[in-house]
Amino acid sequence: MLNDRLRREAAALLRTAERGRTPVRPLAELFAGIDAEDAYEIQLLNIRRRVAEDGARVTGHKVGLSSPVMQAMMGVDEPDYGHLLDHMELREDTPVPVAAYCAPRIEVEVGFVLGADLPGEGCTEADVLAATERVVPALELIDSRIADWRIGIADTIADNASSAGYVIGPGRDPRELDLKGIEARLGDGGDTVLAAGRSDAVLGDPATAVAWLARTVARFGVPLRKGHLVLPGSCTRAVDVSPGRTYTAEFTGLGAVSLSFL
Repeated sequence: MLNDRLRREAAALLRTAERGRTPVRPLAELFAGIDAEDAYEIQLLNIRRRVAEDGARVTGHKVGLSSPVMQAMMGVDEPDYGHLLDHMELREDTPVPVAAYCAPRIEVEVGFVLGADLPGEGCTEADVLAATERVVPALELIDSRIADWRIGIADTIADNASSAGYVIGPGRDPRELDLKGIEARLGDGGDTVLAAGRSDAVLGDPATAVAWLARTVARFGVPLRKGHLVLPGSCTRAVDVSPGRTYTAEFTGLGAVSLSFL
């Protein structure tokens, strides 16, 4: 476990890496003994700084490592989470400059827009469905401020769960859909499907990931509020993005959402 000074140093390294688009070595190589608790404190240091100094506003949260395969790869037995901020919101009609990021990728997700606050401790899938105003087609832009994506669990948690941006479509009432059976396909206008999957790849049910998140952040005094967006984890593998391309995710029964890059 790190002391407060080392946590602040790690947070400053990640801030500098993001602003200068200059990735750093894995934190475990730079800070011996760093663990998940340290990493969450480092994440919070940077989120609090953005809110206090940059005027950022928390608009939701994301869940990472929501598939058993990714958890096994990282050597953990539960997901992780990060914060979504208002400046991360992207638009379908506004191309995103690839050069503004270190090594951007996109993931395909079924997002949850909350119409009511979620309970914390004891939150269930039924609570999630009752509080959800709509589920939405979503693309999450992920990025790593760790060089070459050589990330361990402490790296991705400290780096705000590798979050960088998101775009969502209009969506539907979750009670109109089988949330476990939404098929998703990602393409870039060609004949090749870049990635494909189904919503039950996310802990068997994306609502399960949202309920896990509500219970987990409650331990830190963090509520999931009305109006927040929750991204519960990717239905597909992540895909590297290239300038000049438009990526479109299509979801059965839910519609599509696109993001262009320059």
